[in-house]
Amino acid sequence: MIKAFLIDDEPKSIAILQNKLERFCKDVTVVGSTQDPTQAKKLLATHQPDLVFLDVAMPEMSGFDVLQTIEEPTFELIFATGFDQYAVEAIKHCAIGYLVKPIDNDELMAAVQKARENISEKTALQKNRALIDNLQITKFQNKKVVVPTQDGLEFLAIGDILHCEGKDGYTQLHFTNRKPILSSQNIGHFAKMFDQQEFFLVHKSHLVNLHHIDKYLNEGYLLIREHKIPVSRNRRANFLEVIRNR
Repeated sequence: MIKAFLIDDEPKSIAILQNKLERFCKDVTVVGSTQDPTQAKKLLATHQPDLVFLDVAMPEMSGFDVLQTIEEPTFELIFATGFDQYAVEAIKHCAIGYLVKPIDNDELMAAVQKARENISEKTALQKNRALIDNLQITKFQNKKVVVPTQDGLEFLAIGDILHCEGKDGYTQLHFTNRKPILSSQNIGHFAKMFDQQEFFLVHKSHLVNLHHIDKYLNEGYLLIREHKIPVSRNRRANFLEVIRNR
């Protein structure tokens, strides 16, 4: 059984989520909940849950504030949020689960299934720390991203990524300071995750870090260090406009 704890300032949201968990996630037991985020640290220490559902937007403390009060956050997290692009992007960069309110039943079951897998892999502490670190960094290129690979999770500095190359449903990431790695996520995953002012999908199989472009060739190629990367004809105008506006 998975022990879960719910943190949300709205009692109705807690009741709805608990009901959904009882109906759709039979192996999840809610061991406690609170509407007061200032009490979360003490209650989490008491209950020692495997999984915490944490609302992002609360009046006294945000869900991010709650997380930063906990010295060793070893529990798996699923954030609940209204549509907040900043919150969603921060969470996605660290491979942490999230649900957009109102919570969809299928999305809840999928998030719990992913959390179930992650609990067995014991990666929560690393991911939670990466999120805490990122919340304290304002410059996008200085943040870290969590990338699943065949060997586990890689915690990578975004600024070190030169470009991402799609290969048969996987993605090879190229770096300034290390050998490439192969991620089990497809190129579309990274295109959605990275800031469009910092990265650009110049081709259906190539996503480039705009900070590392050395040269654009008129025949439709980019040079990034030793890499020659094609720019699709139908993306060139948008790409050049982005470059001019930087």
